Amino acid sequence: MDPLDRLIVAPPYTEQPYRRAMFGEDWIDADGDCHNTRAEVLMQETTAPVTFNPNGCTVATGQWTDPWSGFTSTNAADFQIDHTVPLADAWRSGAWAWDDARRLAFANDLDDPNTLNALRGTVNESKGDKGPEAWRPPLPTTWCAYAQGWARIKATWGLTVTSSELAALKDMATTCA
Repeated sequence: MDPLDRLIVAPPYTEQPYRRAMFGEDWIDADGDCHNTRAEVLMQETTAPVTFNPNGCTVATGQWTDPWSGFTSTNAADFQIDHTVPLADAWRSGAWAWDDARRLAFANDLDDPNTLNALRGTVNESKGDKGPEAWRPPLPTTWCAYAQGWARIKATWGLTVTSSELAALKDMATTCA
Protein backbone atom coordinates (compact mmCIF):
# COMPACT_ATOMS: atom_id res chain seq x y z
CA MET A 1 0.00 0.00 0.00
CA ASP A 2 1.24 3.48 -0.86
CA PRO A 3 2.20 5.22 2.41
CA LEU A 4 0.32 8.33 1.24
CA ASP A 5 -2.90 6.31 1.35
CA ARG A 6 -2.33 5.53 5.03
CA LEU A 7 -2.18 9.16 6.17
CA ILE A 8 -4.88 10.79 8.28
CA VAL A 9 -5.62 14.48 7.75
CA ALA A 10 -6.20 16.60 10.86
CA PRO A 11 -5.49 20.16 11.98
CA PRO A 12 -2.26 20.67 13.93
CA TYR A 13 -2.32 20.53 17.73
CA THR A 14 -1.69 23.99 19.16
CA GLU A 15 -2.86 23.87 22.78
CA GLN A 16 0.62 23.34 24.26
CA PRO A 17 3.73 24.73 22.58
CA TYR A 18 6.45 22.39 21.36
CA ARG A 19 9.56 22.13 23.55
CA ARG A 20 12.60 20.14 22.37
CA ALA A 21 13.13 18.81 25.91
CA MET A 22 9.88 16.82 25.58
CA PHE A 23 11.82 14.48 23.23
CA GLY A 24 14.88 14.19 25.50
CA GLU A 25 17.68 16.65 26.07
CA ASP A 26 20.13 15.32 23.47
CA TRP A 27 21.11 12.27 21.43
CA ILE A 28 21.16 9.11 23.52
CA ASP A 29 23.50 6.13 23.59
CA ALA A 30 20.80 3.45 23.54
CA ASP A 31 23.11 0.43 23.44
CA GLY A 32 25.80 1.68 25.84
CA ASP A 33 28.68 1.47 23.36
CA CYS A 34 29.60 5.20 23.78
CA HIS A 35 28.22 6.01 20.31
CA ASN A 36 25.19 8.26 20.59
CA THR A 37 22.47 8.47 17.96
CA ARG A 38 24.43 11.03 15.92
CA ALA A 39 27.45 8.70 15.78
CA GLU A 40 25.26 5.70 14.95
CA VAL A 41 23.64 7.53 12.00
CA LEU A 42 27.03 8.63 10.70
CA MET A 43 28.33 5.05 11.00
CA GLN A 44 25.24 3.68 9.19
CA GLU A 45 25.36 6.17 6.33
CA THR A 46 29.08 6.31 5.60
CA THR A 47 30.37 4.74 2.41
CA ALA A 48 33.93 4.53 3.76
CA PRO A 49 35.41 3.39 7.06
CA VAL A 50 34.97 5.93 9.85
CA THR A 51 37.65 7.27 12.13
CA PHE A 52 36.92 8.51 15.62
CA ASN A 53 38.13 11.41 17.70
CA PRO A 54 40.57 10.44 20.47
CA ASN A 55 37.71 9.63 22.85
CA GLY A 56 36.68 6.78 20.53
CA CYS A 57 33.04 7.81 20.71
CA THR A 58 32.70 10.74 18.33
CA VAL A 59 32.93 10.16 14.57
CA ALA A 60 35.59 12.33 12.90
CA THR A 61 35.80 11.17 9.29
CA GLY A 62 34.13 8.85 6.80
CA GLN A 63 32.36 9.53 3.50
CA TRP A 64 28.84 10.93 3.39
CA THR A 65 26.50 12.28 0.76
CA ASP A 66 23.58 14.46 1.75
CA PRO A 67 20.59 12.61 0.23
CA TRP A 68 18.69 15.81 -0.56
CA SER A 69 21.43 18.07 -1.96
CA GLY A 70 24.09 15.66 -3.20
CA PHE A 71 26.79 17.40 -1.12
CA THR A 72 29.63 14.99 -0.31
CA SER A 73 32.31 15.28 2.36
CA THR A 74 34.65 13.17 4.46
CA ASN A 75 34.37 15.51 7.47
CA ALA A 76 31.66 14.50 9.94
CA ALA A 77 31.52 18.08 11.22
CA ASP A 78 30.02 19.13 7.86
CA PHE A 79 26.87 17.17 8.66
CA GLN A 80 23.98 17.54 11.05
CA ILE A 81 21.57 14.73 11.84
CA ASP A 82 18.12 15.64 10.58
CA HIS A 83 14.78 14.28 11.72
CA THR A 84 12.98 13.81 8.40
CA VAL A 85 9.77 14.62 10.25
CA PRO A 86 10.99 17.41 12.54
CA LEU A 87 10.25 16.98 16.22
CA ALA A 88 8.14 20.15 16.27
CA ASP A 89 6.03 18.78 13.41
CA ALA A 90 5.71 15.43 15.17
CA TRP A 91 4.54 17.26 18.30
CA ARG A 92 1.84 19.13 16.38
CA SER A 93 0.70 15.98 14.58
CA GLY A 94 0.27 13.62 17.52
CA ALA A 95 3.44 13.27 19.60
CA TRP A 96 1.95 15.68 22.14
CA ALA A 97 -0.18 12.73 23.31
CA TRP A 98 2.73 10.29 23.66
CA ASP A 99 4.54 9.45 26.85
CA ASP A 100 8.16 10.49 27.33
CA ALA A 101 9.53 7.07 26.36
CA ARG A 102 7.73 7.06 23.00
CA ARG A 103 8.89 10.61 22.22
CA LEU A 104 12.48 9.66 23.10
CA ALA A 105 12.22 6.57 20.88
CA PHE A 106 10.95 8.68 17.96
CA ALA A 107 13.73 11.25 18.38
CA ASN A 108 16.39 8.53 18.32
CA ASP A 109 14.81 6.02 15.90
CA LEU A 110 17.56 4.00 14.22
CA ASP A 111 15.22 1.25 12.99
CA ASP A 112 13.85 3.15 9.97
CA PRO A 113 16.66 4.56 7.82
CA ASN A 114 14.30 7.32 6.64
CA THR A 115 13.76 8.81 10.10
CA LEU A 116 17.25 10.27 10.65
CA ASN A 117 19.66 11.40 7.94
CA ALA A 118 23.06 13.06 7.81
CA LEU A 119 22.47 16.36 5.99
CA ARG A 120 24.81 19.18 5.12
CA GLY A 121 24.43 21.71 7.91
CA THR A 122 23.12 24.46 5.64
CA VAL A 123 20.48 22.13 4.15
CA ASN A 124 19.28 21.07 7.60
CA GLU A 125 19.18 24.67 8.76
CA SER A 126 17.14 25.75 5.72
CA LYS A 127 14.68 22.94 6.45
CA GLY A 128 14.42 23.66 10.17
CA ASP A 129 11.06 22.44 11.46
CA LYS A 130 9.28 22.94 8.15
CA GLY A 131 7.07 20.31 6.61
CA PRO A 132 6.79 19.48 2.90
CA GLU A 133 4.25 22.26 2.38
CA ALA A 134 7.01 24.79 3.19
CA TRP A 135 10.27 23.00 2.27
CA ARG A 136 11.41 20.61 -0.44
CA PRO A 137 14.81 19.03 -0.97
CA PRO A 138 17.03 21.14 -3.25
CA LEU A 139 17.26 18.33 -5.83
CA PRO A 140 13.89 17.63 -7.50
CA THR A 141 15.16 14.12 -8.31
CA THR A 142 14.92 13.35 -4.58
CA TRP A 143 11.36 14.56 -4.03
CA CYS A 144 9.84 11.11 -4.51
CA ALA A 145 12.08 9.50 -1.89
CA TYR A 146 11.53 12.40 0.50
CA ALA A 147 7.73 12.28 0.16
CA GLN A 148 7.58 8.49 0.48
CA GLY A 149 9.88 8.52 3.52
CA TRP A 150 7.92 11.32 5.19
CA ALA A 151 4.62 9.52 4.60
CA ARG A 152 5.99 6.18 5.84
CA ILE A 153 7.28 7.79 9.06
CA LYS A 154 3.99 9.59 9.69
CA ALA A 155 1.97 6.42 9.04
CA THR A 156 4.25 4.17 11.10
CA TRP A 157 4.16 6.45 14.13
CA GLY A 158 0.45 7.28 13.81
CA LEU A 159 1.06 10.97 13.14
CA THR A 160 -1.44 13.07 11.24
CA VAL A 161 -0.89 15.43 8.30
CA THR A 162 -2.49 18.74 7.44
CA SER A 163 -4.34 19.09 4.16
CA SER A 164 -1.61 21.38 2.76
CA GLU A 165 1.05 18.88 3.85
CA LEU A 166 -0.76 16.04 2.08
CA ALA A 167 -1.16 18.15 -1.07
CA ALA A 168 2.59 18.88 -1.09
CA LEU A 169 3.41 15.19 -0.58
CA LYS A 170 1.11 14.19 -3.43
CA ASP A 171 2.69 16.82 -5.66
CA MET A 172 6.19 15.52 -4.89
CA ALA A 173 4.98 11.96 -5.42
CA THR A 174 4.23 12.83 -9.06
CA THR A 175 8.01 12.63 -9.57
CA CYS A 176 8.02 8.92 -8.67
CA ALA A 177 8.75 6.61 -11.59
